[in-house]
Amino acid sequence: MGEFDLIEKYFKSRFALEREDVPLGMGDDCALMTVAPGHQLAVSTDVLVQGTHFFAAVDPHTLGHKCLAVNLSDLAACGATPKAFTLALTLPSLQEDWLQAFANGLYALAKAHGCALIGGDTTRGPLSIGITVFGEVPMGQGLKRSGAQGGDDLYVSGTLGDARWALAALQGKIQMDESTLLSTRARLETPTPRVELGRGLRGLASAAMDLSDGLLGDLAHLLKASKKGARLDLRHMLNSPLRSVCMMTSPANEALQYMLQGGDDYELLFAAPPSKRAAIETLSNALALPLTRIGEVTDNEGVEWLHAQDLLGERSVQDLGSYDHFL
Repeated sequence: MGEFDLIEKYFKSRFALEREDVPLGMGDDCALMTVAPGHQLAVSTDVLVQGTHFFAAVDPHTLGHKCLAVNLSDLAACGATPKAFTLALTLPSLQEDWLQAFANGLYALAKAHGCALIGGDTTRGPLSIGITVFGEVPMGQGLKRSGAQGGDDLYVSGTLGDARWALAALQGKIQMDESTLLSTRARLETPTPRVELGRGLRGLASAAMDLSDGLLGDLAHLLKASKKGARLDLRHMLNSPLRSVCMMTSPANEALQYMLQGGDDYELLFAAPPSKRAAIETLSNALALPLTRIGEVTDNEGVEWLHAQDLLGERSVQDLGSYDHFL
């Protein structure tokens, strides 16, 4: 099977989702898209590399899901609605069973969000997956990192640290019972992009971003972009239903470290004025998704951590850092 046969069999024949705003998809040198009147195009790219972002033995179905999910998470952070995506796939060899499972996982999430595959490239080399995703958002309503104001509340969606606990268990660093591992592993391998939340935050949030590299590092990016600081209560972040189980399998300091800097959460961090608290609670209930207020934005740059010494002992939160591909 050659490159074009591969594309036709596993991608082109299945992913041609009918969208009026994508009049030309795969098969030409370029795809064509239109943007609805009064809207802007939102674009994001992510690359996943074997050995860095996923294990060699990962289930290809879950890998297909995750490589699109992490891109949809970026659209969610902008408040955008998914439209389409491109796929750049580098393969060390042609394994049809692997390709079929990968395409199935990718297609299921793409279909769920009405996101059409409109082009890309395949080549031989070390396994890596690059996706560029396109969405649209009403003019001027796109959420950015730079809009936080002093006095705003800071929130995180869902729970933090579950994916990092799963990674530690899979690496043999901690022991975890089978049911807990299944729950945390799902957070690691098949994250849920918070697209509905992102759209719901338009008009409520003053700033937002997704949590991919850990709360500590990503919070620093939001505060830097907004030229603000924050006062945060560490106790409010311990909201994972798996926390008590996981903290029994590892030292408390290490468990907190996973929650603060673990990465791969793909939840949303956002700021909103206190006047929006009731609307945010309503949104949380409508989505059946916890939206936890973890602190507030301050006009003084820097971060003050309340109750950090109580929970971390002598260890400094700032010493924990966050994930960086080149450190």
